[in-house]
Amino acid sequence: MQCSEVQKVHFGTHMLAEEADDWWVSVLPILENGSGVVTWAVFRREFLNRYFPEDVRGKKEIEFLELKQGDMSVTEYAAKFVELAKFYPLYTAETAEFSK
Repeated sequence: MQCSEVQKVHFGTHMLAEEADDWWVSVLPILENGSGVVTWAVFRREFLNRYFPEDVRGKKEIEFLELKQGDMSVTEYAAKFVELAKFYPLYTAETAEFSK
């Protein structure tokens, strides 16, 4: 979907529920205080810091780097790969193409 950075924040925060929505309502005025506009990058950074601490992201990154198929089917392995790839910032479509 093509939308602005501000629209991404509106769409994304619309999906928040309960405690996460309460958190966003309380943090939004603080974030808007400086510039008045909260971009997707700012929302994502704040959300991840609150609900997905850096140490947990680091563990997921290591899990991605050490992923082996083992007893998993190819389908299960592919799903796990996709799930964990988002935690490894150096893995992109471009690096995937390069490694072929």
